[in-house]
Amino acid sequence: MKLRLLISSSIFALLTACGGQSAEEPVTQADTPAATAGTALPRSESPPGARVFFITPADGATVANPIRIEFGIGGMDVVPAGTQQPNSGHHHLLINTGPPDLGLPIPADDQHIHFGDGSTATEITLQPGTHRLQMLLGDHLHIPHDPPVLSAPITITVE
Repeated sequence: MKLRLLISSSIFALLTACGGQSAEEPVTQADTPAATAGTALPRSESPPGARVFFITPADGATVANPIRIEFGIGGMDVVPAGTQQPNSGHHHLLINTGPPDLGLPIPADDQHIHFGDGSTATEITLQPGTHRLQMLLGDHLHIPHDPPVLSAPITITVE
């Protein structure tokens, strides 16, 4: 029971911190008891054919700040974090990093941007240079689905 309470408290903290694009005090995987114990959490199922993708920018695009990003989804619905609904989730933008541990909540930091409010578009600012972007859908608890709903990575160049 104590472990369940600890995990519930950590999930509440994660949901609170990730309601929008960023948090004043990001919650990371290391902040959760499951991460400390190395234990994966239950994952929500994704339907066959579910996908996320970038509407804009296009792979290989040269862009200027602020960068407009639009997220696309197929076969699932976008809902705010904390909303437990079959075949649904919310977007996470991965910047210059690969997918995190798929059995744990997605970290909230400068490389893992949460859109727990259900946003499907944003504007971000990146340093000039080449950047790798990828999208990962998280369930109501910010945990990737099984199988994961992960976009193909794109590369953009910021002027």
